Amino acid sequence: MKRIQKLMFILFFTFFLNFSVSAEVNKIYNNKWSFYSGVFDFSDEGKKSSVFGIQHLNENMYKDTIFGTLQPISGLMFTADNAGYIYTGVQSNFNAGLINITPSFTPGLYSEGNGKDLGHLVEFKSEIQLSLNLSKLSQIGFSYNHISNASLGEKNPGANSYMFNFLKKF
Repeated sequence: MKRIQKLMFILFFTFFLNFSVSAEVNKIYNNKWSFYSGVFDFSDEGKKSSVFGIQHLNENMYKDTIFGTLQPISGLMFTADNAGYIYTGVQSNFNAGLINITPSFTPGLYSEGNGKDLGHLVEFKSEIQLSLNLSKLSQIGFSYNHISNASLGEKNPGANSYMFNFLKKF
């Protein structure tokens, strides 16, 4: 029960921080939500599992840098084995006509549940997503990510996953 309370607090804090910053600057919300499903750790036959997740992006929040335009993202994912990952980080979007290329980096907290032991509570997710514009308000896409603890723990097996994404602006 304590683990669930801790996860709920982190979830609330992550999303509250993302929404409250944009409310303070009094901007019109331009939220994009990504819903995804796929295979968690497809390269490990013994521990691969279905994964489901949701991710939030406020398109009014961005910072132009030498790495391009960075935007904050927050999300969570769960596997069929009750593993969970809650994260917040940054992404950059490169528009190539109908196709979007979106790399991201998101540190987060991982709970193994009955799934794979990744070696540490703190994990880092690097992801690349390709998406196709269906309209001004929606996209479909495919993404690949790698989650690793960067050797913070005694072991660092990592996990490679792929997902199919549906993105919608609200």
